Amino acid sequence: MEKRFFPRIGKEVSLLGFGCMRLPLLEPPKQDIDYPLAEAMIDKAVAMGVNYFDTAWAYHDEKSEAFIGHALRKYPRESVYLANKLPIWLVQSPEDVDRLFLEQLDRCQVSYFDFYLIHALDNERYGIHERHGVYEALRRKKEQGCIKHLGFSFHATAGLLETIVTDHQWDFVQIQLNYVDWDMCDAKSLYGILAERNIPVVVMEPVRGGALATLNDKAVDILKTADPEASTASWAIRYAASLPNVMTVLSGMSTMEQVEDNLKTMADFHPLAASEYAVIEKAAAAYRESGAIPCTACRYCMDCPSGVDIPRVFAVYNHYCVNKRWIQFNNNYKALQEEEQAHNCVACNVCVEQCPQKIDIPGQMRMIVEFVDKKGKI
Repeated sequence: MEKRFFPRIGKEVSLLGFGCMRLPLLEPPKQDIDYPLAEAMIDKAVAMGVNYFDTAWAYHDEKSEAFIGHALRKYPRESVYLANKLPIWLVQSPEDVDRLFLEQLDRCQVSYFDFYLIHALDNERYGIHERHGVYEALRRKKEQGCIKHLGFSFHATAGLLETIVTDHQWDFVQIQLNYVDWDMCDAKSLYGILAERNIPVVVMEPVRGGALATLNDKAVDILKTADPEASTASWAIRYAASLPNVMTVLSGMSTMEQVEDNLKTMADFHPLAASEYAVIEKAAAAYRESGAIPCTACRYCMDCPSGVDIPRVFAVYNHYCVNKRWIQFNNNYKALQEEEQAHNCVACNVCVEQCPQKIDIPGQMRMIVEFVDKKGKI
């Protein structure tokens, strides 16, 4: 397994990190984790040299932390690096930082976190951070040895990122980065700010919630023509991993096949050549033409007060954008419970405030309702 060393971190971290937000489920969309399968996936990754595991309070309806604590306890504590995140939206006082942190240690069955992040900072959450002295509280925990490396995950603009990395000293930062978002969501500027300061980057959403593993036929043809043996997902993983200031690329793996494909990509890692960047740009252009909604299925928008299953509605629509099969779309859409469908959206905008991609979710729901009505009359 390819590993990288950064002086700021002082240890070798596997270039492939295991994200614990999309673990296999017993009965999707319920968020109960399939423990035997998920644990077998973790074991396979560890056996092949993966040593970075990333979880968070909210993942899998607050079940992810307990799972990864269970799955990793069989290994010597110093042999794996566990990353967790403070749910900053639950902090209403300085005391909450201590309370939440201690509960996370208990859930994960550890006495310290190797990497600890303030979760999903944006303007509002950075305001919470500053009001309640969150950085100072976590620095004290680092001095006590309860946190080895302190960072944050980020879902906002380059200007705010500049402010945060200027205001405080960080060991690493986690950003969304992939070959579509490099320009579309200005990941290029975010990466540049961090690289200039020699702050190691942890990449999230390298495959954009699975969208860059499926793509549309035109984009897939471009990639397969260039390399018939490479999976579509491997192109996206290699794109992120080819950046020199990237410490690890998180992949939220849901199947053993995904684990094996990612391990194959990273066990014999080759950075992208100039000709391969040109291929990816063509594939990205073809993907953008599909009209897919830029949802990564992170589920930060859930639960919807009106009962709409926002990620599943978008997933069904995006699948249609890829294959253009109306009958399949209609069957998949009707398989949703009636209360989960798009027409129940009342445009309360609660979801918009939570969406890291800043998608106009009510507007997209109206579009899907109109799409369903129009296509149903043809």
